[in-house]
Amino acid sequence: MDKKNALRAGALAAGTTLMMLLMSSPALALSRDDGDDPGPGLSAWETIGLYVLIPLGLFVVIAGLVMVLDKSRSGSCAPKS
Repeated sequence: MDKKNALRAGALAAGTTLMMLLMSSPALALSRDDGDDPGPGLSAWETIGLYVLIPLGLFVVIAGLVMVLDKSRSGSCAPKS
């Protein structure tokens, strides 16, 4: 019964995705709006820094602060019996 439900869910997801792709129009990305003034593009290194290195750096800083400021580790880590 689980295989049948999984197959039904997969078919529903695939059908929904296909219908969304077929019915969506191209977003008219080739025509500029009035007042549209895009800035210069990002280089590959700027993109990697913005979307990879900055989030990883923030994760490391937050994880480090959590580890340093953790109050539950006061004393020894040995289990009490």
